[in-house]
Amino acid sequence: MELRAPAPLESGTLRIVPLGGIGEIGRNMTVFEFGGELLIIDCGVLFPEETQPGVDVILPDLTYLEGRMDEVVGLVLTHGHEDHIGGVPYLLKMRQDVPVIGSKLTLAFVESKLREHRITPQAQTVKEGMRIQVGKFDLQFIAVNHSIPDALAVVLRTQAGTVLATGDFKMDQLPLDGRLTDLNAFSRIAEEGLDLFMVDSTNADIPGFTPLEREIGPVIESVIARTPGKVVVASFASHVHRVQQVVDAAIANNRKVAFVGRSMVKNMGIAAELGYLNLPEDAIVALDETESMPDHRVVFMSTGSQGEPMAVLSRIANREHQITVSERDTVLLASSLIPGNENAVYRVIDRLTALGANVVHKGNAKVHVSGHSAAGELLYCYNILKPRNVMPIHGEYRHLTANAKLAIQTGVDPERVLVTQDGAVIDLRQGVASVVGRVRCDMLYVDGKAVGKITEEDLKDRRILANEGFISIFAVVDKQTGELVEGPEIRARAYAEEDHVFDDIKPAIERALRDAAQDGVRDNYQLQQVIRKTVGSWVAKSHRRKPMIIPIVVYSSRPA
Repeated sequence: MELRAPAPLESGTLRIVPLGGIGEIGRNMTVFEFGGELLIIDCGVLFPEETQPGVDVILPDLTYLEGRMDEVVGLVLTHGHEDHIGGVPYLLKMRQDVPVIGSKLTLAFVESKLREHRITPQAQTVKEGMRIQVGKFDLQFIAVNHSIPDALAVVLRTQAGTVLATGDFKMDQLPLDGRLTDLNAFSRIAEEGLDLFMVDSTNADIPGFTPLEREIGPVIESVIARTPGKVVVASFASHVHRVQQVVDAAIANNRKVAFVGRSMVKNMGIAAELGYLNLPEDAIVALDETESMPDHRVVFMSTGSQGEPMAVLSRIANREHQITVSERDTVLLASSLIPGNENAVYRVIDRLTALGANVVHKGNAKVHVSGHSAAGELLYCYNILKPRNVMPIHGEYRHLTANAKLAIQTGVDPERVLVTQDGAVIDLRQGVASVVGRVRCDMLYVDGKAVGKITEEDLKDRRILANEGFISIFAVVDKQTGELVEGPEIRARAYAEEDHVFDDIKPAIERALRDAAQDGVRDNYQLQQVIRKTVGSWVAKSHRRKPMIIPIVVYSSRPA
């Protein structure tokens, strides 16, 4: 889509700007603008891929809100997963008193996260069935089923029309907590008339229906029952339902459960305190207590299901954790693979297998089901809601396209189905939604304490360093004549070559500098470029490598 700035917002029009989560799995965030006010739904993070070394997380492009934070009347959070709440601390650093609206568990997870940033949010707890006014936005909350308790869809009403944003959801008909997606509420919205349906696309390309969560419990119990040694289960640190299934299976097999990993310990403590997780006192033990327990009496519930290098499971695989595994032990990955994490996860699986452990995962056993609606469930929603306009959200481009096709199959006008991208500007006016422009929407990288200071060029340099290595060349040049006085001294790192191999290129560097001097070149930068080009051509031809080359030229005057 060509980058063009949208026209000023007309009176009576609702403007929608997704700043993340469209064309990717993660960093979900959408800004709604009406009557000079902004309402934000979700503010999550995206986890980096291997091509983004050194990056901790990736934020939505918050620069769109710079200079406009005073116009923000509220931040609504649909549920407590990191890809929907992980960016909240960075948003609130721009203005701490933005009202944060969400369900009880969602706000508890967010408040715990914000304490680490010394931020006390202005929180407002809501639940399904509630309807509140936030500035000029009339908000209603609808229960939806997901892989975390307390998830909510949001109905947003303005004079411009009615919008339903699902957040992440599925339609499990036998949910573990008995909390169904409220299709009756969907029907009532349909009777009123739905102008825009913003719907989760993550599983839109999967036919049929998402399997039931309760089908996973017996499989987990079976895996634990037939393991003679210890069991390590890795899952998302917010997947309360899955953790409950593991705890129940452990108890049924006379085992204790130890939570491992900072986020797992913290989140499960919150969930248990609020009553979302049932943890009998005698069923839970601290990690240190397991050292004196027989292996067949313990289950470790850990983080690291996505192959994160610093998470518990990777450290176990690398023999860098107090938990060890061998032939009698089982490691169970009770989660799906987030796109982009496949290589990291399979590396961990290989290392655990090499240690002798029996590794059970979604590829060889039914130990996880998705939290997102498959095509059959989405068709039901389209037929119930009969939306005038549809905007697929939350997914990569293939997911968005598959979701759009479903909408069209159920009778939605193809011209009213908007497959967009991050930064697209959509206006809803008089019942018609249309793309009216685009704002710049880049990846906002968090690297340690630096936010937004890392660029794509920086990442390119890091990839070169990681894959091709580094060569530095130091030369002293006479400032008057331009001739080489000392050097060149060449050093390489991560290049897997002995320093003496550079003896062949030194004469060429000397000749190149001499030729440049004869041509009257005295500029430091130009001389560095001469060296870089000479070394780069030689390395590419002789070694078929493209390392980072850093020439350093220092001027010196020879004594008279």
